[in-house]
Amino acid sequence: MESESDTGTGYVQSLARGLLVIRAFNDASPEMTLSEVARATDLSRAAARRFLHTLVHLGYVWTDGRVFALTPRVLELGFSYLSSVSLPEIAQPHLEQLVSEVHESASVSVLDGTDVVYVARVPTSRIMAVSINIGTRFPAYATSMGRVMLADLPEDKLHAHLDQVDLAPLGPHTITTRADLIEELARIRAQGWALVDQELEAGLRSIAAPIRDRYGRVVAAANISSHASRTTLEAAHEDLLPPLLDTTRRIAADLAVSPQSRAVVR
Repeated sequence: MESESDTGTGYVQSLARGLLVIRAFNDASPEMTLSEVARATDLSRAAARRFLHTLVHLGYVWTDGRVFALTPRVLELGFSYLSSVSLPEIAQPHLEQLVSEVHESASVSVLDGTDVVYVARVPTSRIMAVSINIGTRFPAYATSMGRVMLADLPEDKLHAHLDQVDLAPLGPHTITTRADLIEELARIRAQGWALVDQELEAGLRSIAAPIRDRYGRVVAAANISSHASRTTLEAAHEDLLPPLLDTTRRIAADLAVSPQSRAVVR
């Protein structure tokens, strides 16, 4: 028998709403009251209360009776994914070698919906207003890693993706029109890498290249990020791009022979 929350198409609305409540907590809102959770998720207070108390019962949320916060147990949800794939483990030593060579931060991410999600990272210094950790998400359209992955999408999937995105100006140079973004993605597709200059945040420059699986599909991306005050656009292209491309080729080669490489396919 279907539950009342099952639409009949395999989509369970109550599960989706429970995950929405978990994702409402972030760096800006690590603790929230019932009313704040309801506003953040667009749920009624009664529905938000039911989901929160269910999550408290399961051990994923803590409360003192007034405010709610996630518990470390939510890490189990991400660990189930990370432990089933080899990409982060494969990428990490390659990123460490890359960072030792270029002395800038490097990361690997995958595409999840309209965001990139960081799955491996080696930082050198904090260059963004927000801290970047494993699991950090940014809008794909404004990031170098997101763009190399978007550039690999078939045309119909790319347009479906862009239909879900509000091209908001996140930095001083953010591309905010669909036509300009599509043109930029075509350029990235042709050259095989992306350079983003202060589009996600003022002062941040990032260069990225795709990571391909054994079938040639782009399943992830790696980048080097730097502050604009110490890395010119020319230096990013001349000094950072060659070692980055070498790194992505090595990651792809290791990924191709991994028995778990299936798990990072989009």
